[in-house]
Formats: sequence, C-alpha cells, structure tokens
Amino acid sequence: MDVVAEALERIGRADPVLCAFTEVWGGEALRRAAEVDARVAGGSPEEGERLPLAGVPIAVKGHSGLRAAGPLLAAGCVAVGATSVPGPGTPWQTWGLGAHGRTVNPWRADRTPGGSSAGSAVAVAAGLVPLATGSDGAGSVRIPAAWCGVVGLKVTAGRLPSPDRTGLAAPGVLTRTAADAAVWWRVVSEQPAADEAPVSFPVTAVWSPDLGFAAPDPEPLALARAAVHRLVDAGVVRLVRPSAPLLLLDPAPAWLSLRTPGADLADAHRIRAENDRRLDLLFSAAGLLLTPTAPTAPHGHDGPGDVYSTALTWAFNVSGHPALSLSAGFGTDGCPAGLQLVAPRAREALLLTVVREAERRGATV
Repeated sequence: MDVVAEALERIGRADPVLCAFTEVWGGEALRRAAEVDARVAGGSPEEGERLPLAGVPIAVKGHSGLRAAGPLLAAGCVAVGATSVPGPGTPWQTWGLGAHGRTVNPWRADRTPGGSSAGSAVAVAAGLVPLATGSDGAGSVRIPAAWCGVVGLKVTAGRLPSPDRTGLAAPGVLTRTAADAAVWWRVVSEQPAADEAPVSFPVTAVWSPDLGFAAPDPEPLALARAAVHRLVDAGVVRLVRPSAPLLLLDPAPAWLSLRTPGADLADAHRIRAENDRRLDLLFSAAGLLLTPTAPTAPHGHDGPGDVYSTALTWAFNVSGHPALSLSAGFGTDGCPAGLQLVAPRAREALLLTVVREAERRGATV
C-alpha cells in the first residue's frame, strides 16, 4: 500500500505540470492496494505466485484502458489512473490532453511527448509509475517511448486482443527497463520465461536508416546509428549485410486505405504482400531489423507541419511484426531519440531478451 500511496503523491505533485493523467483514482487505488496487501499477508506460497506483481502501481491508456488491463490486475497490479491521449478534434499530429491541460514532454515542456500513448510515456519517463499500458496503431507506443526516453513495445498483430477492426492496432507497454516490459509480456501472454527460446549473442541484425523510402533528419538518424554501434561494441548484435538493400514500399497509402471505411483495398493488399515478401527475405538471414524510431526530434505543440512522425513505424503495423523502441540518447535540443528494433512475428521475447542484455552490458543510455 505504501508504494501505491507514494505513486499517488508523486502524481499529485507533478501532474499539474505534466498533464499526463485524465483521471486519478486515488481512493480506489488505495483500497485495491490494501486488498492486495491483505491477500499477500494471509495467503499461501501459491497465493503469492498468483500475484507476481502484487502492489505495483500502473497507469492505463485512456478512459477504456482498464478493459485491457485485466491480466495485470489479476497479477496484483494497482491501477492508479487513466493517461492522456489526443483530445477531441486533434489532427494527426501527436498531442495529449490531460485533466490539467496539454500533455508536455518531461524533458522540455515546449515539446510534444508523442502519441497517442502520450500520458503513458510521460508517466513512466517522469517516474510517476513504473509501467503504463498503451496501444499502437501507427507508432502510438514507440514514438512517445522514443521522444520520452523509455522502452516501448508493440506486440505482434493478433497475439493479444485488440478492439481495432482494421487489425493495425496492437496492445503495447511503456516501461523504464526491458526487464519490466518482459514481466508485462509474461503476464499478458501467459508465456512463462522457461518457454522462451534461448538466445545466442551476438544476434544478427540488419541496419536500415530509412527502410528505403523515409527521409529521417540527420540528428535522430545519427543518434540511432550511435545506439547500434553501442550494441555492436557490447557484443549484443552483429550487423550483417542482406543480399539486397532493404527497400520497402512506403506503407502510407496502404495504412490510410485500411483505416478508411469503404476504400478500395486492392493497392493496400499489394503493398502489404510485397513488403511482407521483402521482410520475410530479410528475416531469413537476420534475427533483427534496426532503424531510427522517429524521423524527427520531438516537435512543438503546434505540430511539425506535413512531416509524419509515423514514417518509420507504421510499416510494422501494416505487416504486423513486433517492434520495440529503445532510448538512443539525447539530441542538441535536450530531448531523447529512439532506436527501433523489429523482430519476426511472435518473437517479442527475442526483442526483450536483446534489450535486457544490452542493459546488463551497459550498452544503453
């Protein structure tokens, strides 16, 4: 109960500035924490095993986030509040709107935290909670993870329940460490650690600065490339050259068509099939694909104009591959950037194992 009370106290101090939460459930969270404490104190060893996350305070994305948090609550987590998402009428740029106003980047208040899992990323980056849930339809977990300097995982399409009728959006999580994300994954997937395939290091990887169609700005590209070099120097990954450069088709037309009711999907299916073929070829020769997470640094609250922050992420919503953003360091503006790691479908555990090993070997920032 004390841990939850401390989290609520931190939120009470910081949220009027950060605006990460739309609702804070203080009384209910304390009641829930007391119930969990009572169960742990009076239970058998088996009871403790059923509550592996007993008393851990978490935040959930948006007003409907509790519906997706069932496995976490069953594991003993205590939901302390709902986090901000873009407000009504917000265009495609990535703002969040909390109870106290516009959600700000915890590193620079004049910059966006990314979105749409804006408040979840801010709550974790600012140390308000150790874990927050998200959902990712075009980069909505990975972009705010990159711009707030935390770990953000999007799972394989279809592996966990999602209300998105298009199949583009998948659940995800934001944490400060890969170990915390791995605990989340084991709980929500019901996959014990013992069942995970062993990983031999270094893991083979292909580096792509632009996926063949994007045009990332020099600084986030340089930061991501430096992060790759740290992984290589630490023996976590080994870069390999594919038989041909990875040149994906720009997924923008496919993604937009798939999100538009009544649209002609013939071109979308063509793009998806061709990119799937090219990604299958890449993953037949390498374990991971590495790219920058976002093509730009965090922009101001008026938006970046016509630059899509999703340029490097939404290809993997169309293809369905699991992907993770890892902090890649800080730009000259004082804000974080991200390195995106993409794995074959259903290999979330590989992503998490690689990043855990990078953290253990001191190869992360």
